Amino acid sequence: MNKLFKTLSLGMLLLLVSAEVAQAARLKDIASIRGVRENQLIGYGIVVGLKGTGDGKNEFMSKSMVRMFDKLGVKLENQDFTSKNVAAVIITATMPAFGKSGNPIDITVSAIGDASSLAGGTLLQSPLRAANDEVYAVAQGSIIIGGDPKDAHLTSGRIPNGAIIERDMTADFATRKMYRLTLINPDFTTAARSVLTINKELGGHYASAKDGGTIDIITPFAYENRGVELLATIESIDINPDMKARVVVNEKTGTIVIGDKVKISKVAISHGSLAVKVSDGKKGTVDEKVAVLESGVSVGELVQALNKMGVTPKDLITILQSIKAAGALHGELDVL
Repeated sequence: MNKLFKTLSLGMLLLLVSAEVAQAARLKDIASIRGVRENQLIGYGIVVGLKGTGDGKNEFMSKSMVRMFDKLGVKLENQDFTSKNVAAVIITATMPAFGKSGNPIDITVSAIGDASSLAGGTLLQSPLRAANDEVYAVAQGSIIIGGDPKDAHLTSGRIPNGAIIERDMTADFATRKMYRLTLINPDFTTAARSVLTINKELGGHYASAKDGGTIDIITPFAYENRGVELLATIESIDINPDMKARVVVNEKTGTIVIGDKVKISKVAISHGSLAVKVSDGKKGTVDEKVAVLESGVSVGELVQALNKMGVTPKDLITILQSIKAAGALHGELDVL
């Protein structure tokens, strides 16, 4: 493997996923529990304290400031508020599953007007709403702009623990009679393996696969009213996930990721002054411009031969696409 990486052309990264080194994954890493999810929050706010880098003359920012002053008991009737030290922003945050009232969460603040920088600004108290238009958190705090000031993106910043959850995310998982797991990458083989392993762990027929991505689990009598312990047991089970044979190519960066199950049938390739032949005979030698490989070789072996012949990343990607078009590459070819 190290030898292969040394033969790669500059600007290209090749990753081979080998079956021998593949390890089992925890079920919690390849599946999610239905009902356990994060929730996106969004809000509108005002940032003050800027050093002349704010919106300046902005209609919706002006109206926002007038309404805010009105709530604070300061009347600005028939007046426009204009200041380069103030900016209107959009606030985004992610509320974790089982988030509870009083817990802090991080927020991102992004300018929506003409502000050139939010550095040094302070976000005023702003409500954050979920998709159901209910307020779940309140945000406020000093904005942090990370990185080198010369290269930093100054119109967007973060406030660690900048919002406080005001409403609990309620979900009763302790007393449920059934739970549903959803595979992140649906696959019939992985689903069947998961069912067999879960039933073996629980000592009975409690899990069943509804399709390639859905597994239902009935709560065993021993775990009645102990759903949290049941899910903890199930999540820690090791599963060997299966996957389709796939080659992923990024033409922009020259990155190629190859699954170990990808094979190549008998085929002859001619590309410029290069020639590669995959035959039914014995494995041949690799000359300067000609390579002969056995039928059924992996894409990794083909790439090794091509790299020894000095094939560029662009040419390699073109060759892989042509092999797939000829029907000789057994696996999916995804071009990013």
